[in-house]
Formats: sequence, C-alpha cells, structure tokens
Amino acid sequence: MSVNILMPALSPTMEKGNLAKWLKKEGDAIKSGDIIAEIETDKATMEVEAVDEGILAKILVPDGTADVAVNEIIGVIAAEGEDVKAASAPAKAEAPKAEAAPKADASAKLVDAPKPADAPKTPEPAEAAPVKADGNRPFASPLARRLAKEAGLDLAKIQGSGPHGRIVEKDIEAAKAGGGAKAAPSAAPVAAAPAPRPAAAPLAAGASDDAVRKLFTPGSYEEIPHDGMRKTIARRLTESKQTVPHFYLTVDCELDALLRLRAELNDAAPQKDGKPAYKLSVNDMVVKALALALRAVPDANVSFTETAMLKHRHADVGVAVAIPNGLITPIIRQACHKSLSVISNEMKDFAARAKARKLKPEEYQGGSSAVSNLGMFGTRDFTAIINPPHATIIAVGAGEARAVVKGGAVVAATVMSVTLSADHRAVDGALGAELMQAFKGYIEKPLAMLV
Repeated sequence: MSVNILMPALSPTMEKGNLAKWLKKEGDAIKSGDIIAEIETDKATMEVEAVDEGILAKILVPDGTADVAVNEIIGVIAAEGEDVKAASAPAKAEAPKAEAAPKADASAKLVDAPKPADAPKTPEPAEAAPVKADGNRPFASPLARRLAKEAGLDLAKIQGSGPHGRIVEKDIEAAKAGGGAKAAPSAAPVAAAPAPRPAAAPLAAGASDDAVRKLFTPGSYEEIPHDGMRKTIARRLTESKQTVPHFYLTVDCELDALLRLRAELNDAAPQKDGKPAYKLSVNDMVVKALALALRAVPDANVSFTETAMLKHRHADVGVAVAIPNGLITPIIRQACHKSLSVISNEMKDFAARAKARKLKPEEYQGGSSAVSNLGMFGTRDFTAIINPPHATIIAVGAGEARAVVKGGAVVAATVMSVTLSADHRAVDGALGAELMQAFKGYIEKPLAMLV
C-alpha cells in the first residue's frame, strides 16, 4: 500500500515552510531513515527523513516551492512490489487547498464537465486577481508562485485561468511571453518626463503597500519580496514593541582588566591538531558575565506570562547572530555553569551553522535573556528590542579609550557602554539596576568568572 509523504512540522509554531530540494528522485529506492528532502523554515534548513521503505513513486511538490502548508502531501512512496504508476495516481487529483470543501467539490465538477465544441474562447473581462479568503495574497498554485518569482512577475497583476480564478503555470508562461496572459489593466501611459510629485503627507502607521509605493517615482526602486525570516522578524518585533513595556538602563564598564585576562587565557590555550583549543572573544566573556549576573539576581531571571512569572533555574543566554537577510539567536544553555572555553567553542559552532541555516529549533528557541553586540561595528551604544519569552536583553557597544577619573586624577581607560532593555511587567527598575550592577562587577573583576 502506498504511503503519503507529508510536509513535516519542524517546530510547534510552524505552519508552512519551503521545500528547498529533493535529495531523491522519482523511481529511487528509499529505506527508513534516508534523508529525502531539505525543508526551509524562516530560521533554518532542516533535513527530512523517510519513515517508510519503498520506491519514491511521485513527487507532488517540486524543488523550490514556497509556503507549503504543514501536513500537505509532498510525495508518495510505493510499497515493495506495488505498481508505481498506480501508487502515484493520486497526484493527478490535486485540488486547491484554499477553498472550502463544498467549493472544492464544485470545482472538481467544473473541471470534469465536458466543454461544448463551439464554446467561445473570448477571455472574460479582466478583473482583479483572485485573493485567498484571508486577503493576504493572490490565489495561485505553488508552481505558479515559484515561476512568477523567478521571472519577476507580480501575481497581483495576473488573472488566473484555473478553477475559481486560480493562477496556474500556463498563466505565468503567457505573461512571460507577453501574450495570452490575463493581466489586470494597467494605468494609462504617462508622459516621458512626469511632472514633479506634490509633497505627500506623512503616512500613518500601518499604511498600505500601495500608499507607500505612491511616495516614490515608478522605476526608481527595486522591489524585493520578503522571505519567511524577514516576515517573522517583522512580526515578532512588532508584537514585542506593542505588547512589552520596555525600559532602559545604561552602565559604563571598564574593560582593561578583562582584556588582560582574555589575552592571558588565549596565550595559555593548549594546542589541538596544531591549533589553539579555544580563542576567547570579549563577547564570550560578556555572555558568561550576564549568565552569572542572572544567577546572582535570580528574580531577574524570569519570563512573564499572563497568569504567572516563570522563574528559571538556569541562565540560558541567547546571542544574536547576523546572517544573510536577517538574524537568529542561538541559546547557550546553562551558561552560568560552563567554562569560557566551552561557551566560546559553542558560539563558533552556532554561528557557523546559523549562517548555513542548519540550526535545530531547540537550539534557538527559549532562553531567559540575550546579548546583542554591535561593538565590532564601532557602535558606541544602542538599545535592543526584547525577544519574548525573554524579559531582558543587553545591547553591547564598542570598547573605546575614554577619560575617567580615578583617585582625583583623569586617566585613560577602555570603556564599554552596555544598555539593558527590560520588560517592566517582569523586572522593575531597581531590580534591573541590581542586575546591571552585578554584570558590571563581573566585567570589571573578571577573575570572578573563573571560580
């Protein structure tokens, strides 16, 4: 009996993902545990394992298809000895998933019904491209979406010819060829030298895409569609700023003792395969200092929920890592109990796999606080947005030579500004100040991080 391959849910919150690549082709033998495909989420690329044995009879969702819903059938495995063609037959009975069940039945009847030989082929009057029930985007097949993206076509300007106006492959091909596509009517041609635009009033928050585009001259910009990661970043940070009452505290930390200790520890690193077993960065020591500060001030090591405060038993510290077109925050678990060398090597591994989108969901979900460091770019100070369920995040600026007063005399010191963003529902002002005082103590007396 054939077995359907379903789009897997790679995390509890995943609703859809991109089918990046099939690693098996139709007709290949498959064993349980074989890696058969790669799935892209908004944060990572994950491998899909086969759970049954047989022959890959049919691939229903091709490479590069975006926004495939969880549990959608992406392929079919035929059992040993089963007729491969018979097993793959269900692939021909695909119906648009966005329609309700009664409409799906009706569309099937419409497709199956014979058409009169003399039916006129004159196209229907052009109208707006069909939109899914949620109003977010045109109703198109995954293949049509991929082809339109590759060709740089705007789906909103193409009228579909499939059931209920669904945009299908032939509509995209017609649009690319410049004929036969049912494109929405364009505005009348404008003069070669358009008149200067009058000054526009400031846009209100949440203005529509079209309202924003109207502020710019057509052709003066390139439109790059948002990928899944950018959509998730925008959604989560908007929710954070709208729902989390942020407040901020800044402290200046002297770094000279930490820099000396870092140099001594790196010089003392044992050799492994001809290379130092570790190479500590200032950021590694910042992560350790924050973890120890959270352990020293346990009331700040919390997450807020509507019914209770979650007081964490360990300090799990996230570290913001910049990757192409976004960022991700892998978590150093129980950082307060780990040595600096372990933290350093974990971070190097996380950073490398994050840039390749190979992190597992459990490696970047959760945590109780986070570090965002822009010091390497020369940024002196900034504020970071809290990433729920965290209640705090620290923004780390560059260490720089500044004049400070010691013993009544002005001397030079290397100083780093660090700003705490705190969720006022969970961490009050005095508690936040206590946390930063503990953090500053570990940075300025770094030997305490070694005991």
